[in-house]
Amino acid sequence: MPTTNPHLLKLARVARLYYEKNLTQAEIAKHVGVSRSQVSRWLSEARELDMVEIRIRGLWNEVAKLQCEIEERFNIKEALIMATGERGYAQAIQGLGVLAANRLAELLEGEMILGIAWSTGVYQVVSTLRSARQKGVTVVQLVGTAGSINPLLDGPDLARWLAQTLCGKYRYLPAPLFASDRETKEAIGRQPIVRDVIEMAEHADMALVGIGAVTPPQLSSLFNAKHLTEENLRKIEAKGGVGDICGYFYNINGQLLDLELHHRLIGVSWEGLHHIPLVMGVAGGREKASAILGALRSGIIDYLVTDSEAASLVLEMAETN
Repeated sequence: MPTTNPHLLKLARVARLYYEKNLTQAEIAKHVGVSRSQVSRWLSEARELDMVEIRIRGLWNEVAKLQCEIEERFNIKEALIMATGERGYAQAIQGLGVLAANRLAELLEGEMILGIAWSTGVYQVVSTLRSARQKGVTVVQLVGTAGSINPLLDGPDLARWLAQTLCGKYRYLPAPLFASDRETKEAIGRQPIVRDVIEMAEHADMALVGIGAVTPPQLSSLFNAKHLTEENLRKIEAKGGVGDICGYFYNINGQLLDLELHHRLIGVSWEGLHHIPLVMGVAGGREKASAILGALRSGIIDYLVTDSEAASLVLEMAETN
C-alpha cells in the first residue's frame, strides 16, 4: 500500500543502495549522512519487515528506484519520493510535508541559518514540524511579504512560527515582495534593516522553498496571492516559463527568464539561491512536472521532495526536452 512514512521509505532507499547498487555500508553512510552502524541497523530492520528478499518488493522497489534515478540523473544530494496512490492534490501536499519535515529535522544543526520562502508546500512542512526541537537555529525570510489573506502562508508569520517550533530566533524581511518599480526597489534595498536581512538570507546554511507552476494558474502562489493575473502567466509561458522559485521564473532548462518583475522583486537574488549550500524544494503532482524539471536543471535544488507520479513524468520529460 502507498505510504508517507518517511522511515519506511528511507529503509527502502538504503536497501536498494546496498542490495541493488552494491554500495558498501560505509559509502551509504557517507551518502545519507549517518554512521555506518546506523546503516547496518536500517538494513537489519528492512529484512525484519520482509521488505527484502533477493530483490526489493513491489512498491518499495519502485519508489526506491525513482529516488536513485532522480538523484543520479540530476546530481542532487537526495530525492524523497512519496508513492502517489489515489490521493488528491491537497492530501498529496500534506504527505510531502511529512517527508520534508522529517528530513529537515535531521539535517538541521545548532547555530544554522535556515532561509524559508512562502508557499502551500512550505506551510505544510512547518505545520508538521510541531514536535521538532532544534535549539540555536535562526529562521530568515528569503523574500518580501506577499500580503496573503492567510498570514500563516506568508513570510513573517511563517518564519516566526517555524522559529518558535525550533526554539530558535527569526528575522523577517520588512518589505513587500515586489516594489512598484526598480528605483523604489533600490531605495528599499538601501534601508539597513532590509539590506541586513537579505545579506543574512544569502548566507543561509540551508533553505526551504516551494516550486511554483505557471499553468494551471491555481498552482502558482503568485497568482493565488493576486500578484499575477492569468494574462501575466500566459505571457510568462509564451516566453518559455515553466515554474518559479522565490518569485524567479525559469524555463524548462532551468535558465532564468528576462522578466521586468524580476527587477522589482525584493529578497534573495537568483545567484544568491545558487550559493546556499543546501536547498530543499517541495512540489508534487503531474501538473508541476515541468516546473520540477526546470528547478532540478537550474542547479538550485539539492533535496527534492515530490511524489512518484511527478518524479516519473520528470524523468520522461528529461528524455525529450
